[in-house]
Amino acid sequence: MTVGILLLTHPGVGSALLDTATRLLGRLPLPAASLELPFDADLTAQLPHASAMLKRLGGEDGTLLLTDVYGASPARLAQQLAQITGPCRRVSGVSLPMLLRVMNYDDQNLDELARTAANGGRNGVVLDDA
Repeated sequence: MTVGILLLTHPGVGSALLDTATRLLGRLPLPAASLELPFDADLTAQLPHASAMLKRLGGEDGTLLLTDVYGASPARLAQQLAQITGPCRRVSGVSLPMLLRVMNYDDQNLDELARTAANGGRNGVVLDDA
């Protein structure tokens, strides 16, 4: 079972998360890539490039699309991608804890991995005022 992971983010976010996860884990157990959209991105123009990235990722069991901010341009592009490509699940609010959790459960199917991502994001937020 292989799910591809595509991070769709604003500039500087996705690549930094992937670089850090790679540094911490040594290698990423799932195929992953990042597409950082310029702030003034034309989503129609970005769609073919994003679609090609999905195909290159080659997730046999679909693709998990992780976006930084729900409702922003990267999330809207993810929504468009999900409508034109094979099986996709979208999760917003990508963070390092979310990405690490996803990479540690590489045996899960697409639906399970989407839930794991959301849980990783929620559980990664800790009020630490001790």
